[in-house]
Amino acid sequence: METILIVDDEKNYLVILEALLAPEGYEIITEDNAANALRLVREADLDLVITDMRMPGMSGMELLEEAKKIEPELPVIMMTAYGTIEKAVEAMKKRAYDYITKPFRNEELKLTVKKALEFYRLKKENRLLSDALSDRYKYGNIIGKSQPMLNIYEMIGKVAPSKASIMITGPSGTGKELIAKAIHYNSPRKNRPFISINCGALTETLLESELFGHERGAFTGAIAMKKGRFELADGGTLFLDEVGEMPPSLQVKLLRVLQEMDFERVGGTKTIKVDVRIVAASNRRLKEDVDKGIFREDLFYRLNVVHIEVPPLKERVEDIPFLVAHFVEKFRSSNKKKIELAPEVWKALYSYPWPGNIRELENTIERAMVMSSDESITLKDLPDYVVSEKKQAIDLDRIVPLNLPLAEALDQIEEKLISRALKHSNNVQSRAAEMLGVTRHAMHYKMKKYGMLS
Repeated sequence: METILIVDDEKNYLVILEALLAPEGYEIITEDNAANALRLVREADLDLVITDMRMPGMSGMELLEEAKKIEPELPVIMMTAYGTIEKAVEAMKKRAYDYITKPFRNEELKLTVKKALEFYRLKKENRLLSDALSDRYKYGNIIGKSQPMLNIYEMIGKVAPSKASIMITGPSGTGKELIAKAIHYNSPRKNRPFISINCGALTETLLESELFGHERGAFTGAIAMKKGRFELADGGTLFLDEVGEMPPSLQVKLLRVLQEMDFERVGGTKTIKVDVRIVAASNRRLKEDVDKGIFREDLFYRLNVVHIEVPPLKERVEDIPFLVAHFVEKFRSSNKKKIELAPEVWKALYSYPWPGNIRELENTIERAMVMSSDESITLKDLPDYVVSEKKQAIDLDRIVPLNLPLAEALDQIEEKLISRALKHSNNVQSRAAEMLGVTRHAMHYKMKKYGMLS
């Protein structure tokens, strides 16, 4: 529902315009003081301003100028009973959308309003599309070529075109929001908003207001109407991060909105209908919370139509080289042409269990880039806890049969290590040799031994 602010010191015009435009399905806010109207431009979510030209105190022209400083693309229609070509030219130079004179023709006014709202909607959609293209959410910001990640890419391709609600679970720092964005930007809703909210970061009262919006005066401090995330995401996707932290009372309200796709703002009585796709995420085991009575079972199944499980980084260590390369490029300063990681650094990165997952790895690489004094990263550039972390014991019972002769077992393990190093180094033998701590000649000999040379 588009919101129009009408500003005029003649209150009868406020009544006339509200009666004319409200039946068209718009939400109308009226104000007889330009200074108060400017505060609404700053604090409320508006789609159009219609203002009189001449008013006591701040004029409509001044309101236009100040509003454009706050929201440059917000359309402003000027109206006056003193219409002249000069005034029209002045208003248009100051980026007014259009100019009408009193008395106005009803149908002409409604058409101008419709065009202005369409103009603003297209502006916002173009901005969203531009942001989406610049971020390249074609799985481009999700890094990894391990089998678990390939499975996730396949899942994204299948679910993105649908309207199904999706639950993404996994430890913190694994990139759940990136997956949610990839789903949105590969869906038919890609040109509409992607709106996110962290359900665990707000108090119950604030979370309700953020989700559903509030009316002016709904509570202390509510000095202007505010649209909630559901309303802002209309036609697009709403990402409910850490949904498992939502209080039980709000779980009930969320379930009702998901069933009916309508709601009332806090302190309001008007029912607002929306079309929103829900993608939720949690680092909790929500099914266990359901069994404990912490999370509503009906809400869980409403959200969990499709489930995507994101593994921790320690379960997909083969993705570490690709992630490191991405972060090195991201943080590389213009005066450093190429950054190399010493072999012992790679060993440390593979050995560390990464409890903070990808986010911790990113922070570690950023720190190393800052601490590095030349074009290489060594152990001294890594945090002490990464370097000193004990290596995890190899599970021999899992990878080597008990009755296998020692020489054959060692050959199998060596062949696997060489194959993994080659994979992580994009088949560059010198880099693979560095990672394994052997000479290039020894690497060539062993590859020949195991039939790896074409």
